[in-house]
Amino acid sequence: MEIMHKQTFSIFNKPAVVQTCADLLTMFPFWVAIAIGLVLGWSWKPRWVSLLVLGLRTRPRLVWSTPPGFGARRVWLAVTAYTAYPVLKEIWLKFRSWMWPRGQSSSEQQFETSVSLGNGGDISNDWALTTEDLVEFCNKVECQDRGVKWNELLERSADGMFYQAWRRDPVDNVGPTEYKTRLVMDNATPEEIRDFFWDDEYRKEWDDMCAYAKTWEECPRTGSMVVQWVRKFPFFCKDREYIISRRIWDAGNAYYCVSKAYSNSKIPRRTAPRRVDVYYSSWRIRAVESLKGDGQMTACEVLLFHHEDMGIQRDLAKLGIRQGMWGCVKKMQPGLRKYQTLRGQGKPPSNCARMARINTKVPTTYVRNLSLLDPSILETDDNGVEKEKSKGGHLRWFILGGALALACGVDRGAVGKVLVFGLARRLGRLGRKAELVTY
Repeated sequence: MEIMHKQTFSIFNKPAVVQTCADLLTMFPFWVAIAIGLVLGWSWKPRWVSLLVLGLRTRPRLVWSTPPGFGARRVWLAVTAYTAYPVLKEIWLKFRSWMWPRGQSSSEQQFETSVSLGNGGDISNDWALTTEDLVEFCNKVECQDRGVKWNELLERSADGMFYQAWRRDPVDNVGPTEYKTRLVMDNATPEEIRDFFWDDEYRKEWDDMCAYAKTWEECPRTGSMVVQWVRKFPFFCKDREYIISRRIWDAGNAYYCVSKAYSNSKIPRRTAPRRVDVYYSSWRIRAVESLKGDGQMTACEVLLFHHEDMGIQRDLAKLGIRQGMWGCVKKMQPGLRKYQTLRGQGKPPSNCARMARINTKVPTTYVRNLSLLDPSILETDDNGVEKEKSKGGHLRWFILGGALALACGVDRGAVGKVLVFGLARRLGRLGRKAELVTY
């Protein structure tokens, strides 16, 4: 007995066993978060799942309680197979598209040729943005849109870059969460930043979420465009489709780029990717003083206002965006520097970049003084910005607390490392997705 006790003690005295036990204990918050996610996912399940579960629960009772000779078993099997048909069909379609991706059919090519109006032959101006859209954007810039106060989200800086972000929920929680960001980049001109954000062809090289981009309509006189984006989402979400109408105004000292969702009936709506009907993303680009503080106007400021309804639960989207937005912005700088190098080498601009240079000019006095956006004023109390207060008992803090417990308690265990890095990666992907869409 004493020998067995000593052997047991020696086994639990090993560092590997102790670390494994610590890993299992610290994984408890993570599994609780998974359980909450399963409950929420079950509450948002499609209708056919409820029908399938109801059939599996009630029909066996009917079979066993029905006397022989009524054919209940055959009816139960037939109805169950009919209920499970949508599940099997969806699985087969996804498997087939993954194994054997099909090319564009002749009918699709004919459809694109018939509705693509980029040559200006049959353009209707109902899709073009107007001066009212510019006035709406200017009111946001000047903090005169009568919205609620902005909550400070984060402030980061890197070599040649400074970034600030705010957010606010709409009044009565009707609509998506709105975001405001301010990005300052050294050694960049407003024209370079304007073309960089507008160039959908080059976007595919630096934006790994951009799966497809196409120009449907354009106006060679005003530079207005209608573009279609398809953006990649994590595996547990369908890809998103955006039909965007956009236009640029030139105020002399700044560019006002406005883009918003447009319901174009000529582009059919499909089950996948899922179309985003609520989308607004507009930014003001202007030259500012260098971050070095030498008085030279060699830096560029991008003030962005963005909101969209991606069909993701609000708190989950806010958590992912907060975790991944700075990582996305940092990766944007190498893409811009490469874009500047290609321009310096004389590479001809793409069609989208050429359209970005066709602007609607407005007088400088058309917009009001934008001094409210000075960083020193943003730190005061009367600028409409306040720091976000902590909200206890929230789901996102519970998940972050579980991740922090894992990081602190299993610094050497293999299980803990896998969990921490896996959770951070998922949150970063979700945030990167939402932030990339904003630009």
